[in-house]
Amino acid sequence: MSAREFLDKLEPHFTKGGRFEKYYGLYEMVDTFIYTPPTVTRGTTHVRDGNDLKRTMTFVVIATAFCILMALYNTGYQANLAINALGREGAEGWRGVIMSLFGYNTMNPLSNLLHGALYFFPIYIVTLAVGGVWEVLFATVRGHEVNEGFLVSSMLYALILPPDMPLWQVALGISFGIVIGKEVFGGTGKNFLNPALTGRAFLYFAYPASISGDSVWVAVDGYTAATPLGLAANGGMEAVYKANYTWMQTFFGFEPGCLGETSTLAILIGAAFLLWTRVASYRIMAGVFLGMVATSSLLNFIGSNTNPMFTMPWYWHLTTGGFAFGMVYMATDPVSAAMTDAGRWIFGVLVGFMTVVVRVINPAFPEGIMLAILFSNMFAPTIDYFVIQANIRRRIKRHA
Repeated sequence: MSAREFLDKLEPHFTKGGRFEKYYGLYEMVDTFIYTPPTVTRGTTHVRDGNDLKRTMTFVVIATAFCILMALYNTGYQANLAINALGREGAEGWRGVIMSLFGYNTMNPLSNLLHGALYFFPIYIVTLAVGGVWEVLFATVRGHEVNEGFLVSSMLYALILPPDMPLWQVALGISFGIVIGKEVFGGTGKNFLNPALTGRAFLYFAYPASISGDSVWVAVDGYTAATPLGLAANGGMEAVYKANYTWMQTFFGFEPGCLGETSTLAILIGAAFLLWTRVASYRIMAGVFLGMVATSSLLNFIGSNTNPMFTMPWYWHLTTGGFAFGMVYMATDPVSAAMTDAGRWIFGVLVGFMTVVVRVINPAFPEGIMLAILFSNMFAPTIDYFVIQANIRRRIKRHA
C-alpha cells in the first residue's frame, strides 16, 4: 500500500462525521506536507496561480540553505578554534564522544560541519517540536488547518540564536513567539509582529545573559569571544582592527555570532533567490539598505568625541551583527511588513534608520535590527493607511 493510498484510507476518519473530526488539521498537515493539495479554485472570477502559500514558504526555507550550511560550518569552526586555543583534548559530554571520531582540526571541513551540526540541530529540533505542538493545539481547538508558515518561523528563529543557547530557553522563546506573537491575534496572516523576532526579543529581555555578552557566541565553556559589532560598540573601529577582524572576514562569515547571521555572502545568495522567485519585496530590502547607508553616513559626518560607534561606516554595518539577515529574511515578512508599494519603501527606510540609531546612539543595545523591525512592524498598518489615503486624495483631485 502506497502512502497516498494509506492517507486516502484514513481521510474519512478525519473529515466531518468521522471519529477524529476535530483532528482534521493534523491529518491535513501531514497530507499536504507530502503531497500537493488536491483542492483548486473554481469559477472564472479567480486568478489561478501555482504559487500558493505552501510553495511560498518552501521558497523561503530553500533560500536559507546557504545560511544553514554556513551556520554548521562556522559554529563548528569557532568551537574547534576555541578548543585548540584552550589546549583541551576535546568537547565535553555527548558531543565530545561523537567528535572524538573526527578530531578538532579547523582545516577539516567535515569536522567543522559535524561539530556545528551538534549545536544547530538540537536547537532546531526543539524549536520545531515545541512550536509544532502549539501550532497543532491552536489549529485543533479552532478547527483550522495547520499553517505551513511555522516551517519558516521555526527555521528563522533557530538561525538567530547563539549556538550555546540552553534548550529550555529555546523552547520558552518559540512558545512566546508563536502564542503571544501570532496565535493570540488569530494565527498566520493576522499577526502584526514577526513571530521569530518576537520570541528572540522575549529571550533578550528575559534572559540577557544567555543571548548577549562575549561568552555566548562560541559554544565552548570557559572561552569568550567578542563579535566585531560588540568590539565596535566598546572601542570603535580601532578595536575591531586591533582584534584582527577584516571586512572580508565578516562578509564571508568567519566570526563569532548567532548561528545563521554571520555570513553576509550566504544571506545575499538567499536574497537573490527570494527576489528571483518574487517571494520577497525588493522595495523593502532596498529601503532598509538605503536607510542604513544614509543614516550611518550622516553620523560619520557629524562625528562624536565620546561615542566610538559614530565612526562605523555603512559597509561595516552591513556585514556585522544581524543586519543583512534581518534585511533579507525578517523585514520582508509579508504579513507584518507594509503591503503597499510606497509603504514598503517607507517601511524599509524606517527599519534601516532605526537600526543605525539603536546601534550607534543607544549604548544599551549594540545590535539594533531586531528592535528596529519590531518597532516598524507596529507602524506598518499606519504607513499603509496614509499611503492609501494619499492615493485617494490624488484620485479625487484628478477626477474632480
